[in-house]
Amino acid sequence: MRKELLKKVKRVVVKIGSGVLTGENGGVDPRFLDGLAAQVAELSGQGTEVVIVSSGAVAAGRQALGLPDRPRTLPQKQAAAAVGQSRLMRAYEEAFSSYELKVAQILLTRDDLANRRRFQNARGTLDTLLACGIIPVINENDTVVVDELKFGDNDNLSALVTNLVEAQLLLIMTDIDGLYTADPRTDPNATLIHQVGAVTRELERGAGGSGTNVGTGGMATKLAAAKKVVKSGVAAIIFAGRGERTLSRVMKGELLGTLFLPAGESLNRRKHWIAFTIKPAGSIVVDAGARDVLSRHGRSLLPSGIAQVEGRFDRGACVRVLDPEGVEFARGITDYSSQEVEKIRGHQSSEIEGILGFRYGDDVIHRDNLVLL
Repeated sequence: MRKELLKKVKRVVVKIGSGVLTGENGGVDPRFLDGLAAQVAELSGQGTEVVIVSSGAVAAGRQALGLPDRPRTLPQKQAAAAVGQSRLMRAYEEAFSSYELKVAQILLTRDDLANRRRFQNARGTLDTLLACGIIPVINENDTVVVDELKFGDNDNLSALVTNLVEAQLLLIMTDIDGLYTADPRTDPNATLIHQVGAVTRELERGAGGSGTNVGTGGMATKLAAAKKVVKSGVAAIIFAGRGERTLSRVMKGELLGTLFLPAGESLNRRKHWIAFTIKPAGSIVVDAGARDVLSRHGRSLLPSGIAQVEGRFDRGACVRVLDPEGVEFARGITDYSSQEVEKIRGHQSSEIEGILGFRYGDDVIHRDNLVLL
């Protein structure tokens, strides 16, 4: 199954963690980058387009600031990123130029992908670079990022980029062989899971934290990234990046790492964007009847089924949809603001114009803009 799935891949996103990219001295490891460039050149020669999501800027800049460990404060992290970005890209350019490959730097924040127009602009830029045979190297713009604009980690960023560029595969190169039944650093009986059909709550609970002092993510963030991409019908593989030519071997179908199979019913790109890219501005609590209609029958959310509004949001914002127990089961783009929803909740759609003096439509969230989680 793995080899057949990989034969169809024409565009792949490769996420490289700091623990893989950096050497013993904390800086970028030129030997690793040379090996990576050789393997990317091989894939490119076979007609596979490669997009890289690279960590390592903060780790590369840490030395210049004289910091013994990962920066603890936001200003320290931003300063390290400012120093490290140029060093990181210079290392990529030097390594890839040896194989006649050109690279381009792309820095993103969550706001770049949450805004639909900027999302489309970013996609156009990346498509053009790939058409010209240039390897995009993407990182979060840590020099200016603040909490509300953060992706959280580059594992999450790689999942969103996979959707952005419509790749058929996400490869996450890390410092561990893949997903284990338990943490192999503490449990000698832990065994490697070679294939996952569905990301369950049990798997999520078993994922551990960060294993190094240079990265921000751990297996939990990698599992979350895999969960995001499989929902859009894309496979993901988590594998050890430090092994001998592991990228090439994985792409040839060798049984390395953990393969996450794509979901049977996948989200289209717009619904994936709503579910995972936009930061929700508020919440709408629905009654049990509305929850049943939305989850079982794929209907739109009408004002009659709304019990409560939480937070302040404008028309066109992304909101969480909660059941009567407060559990989020859907997200969507609302056609009415929080103040307007508060006035029309519990009423019939035919009453909207009489209450507000206008009507955008019968639905508070249309089914085309609603995603079940």
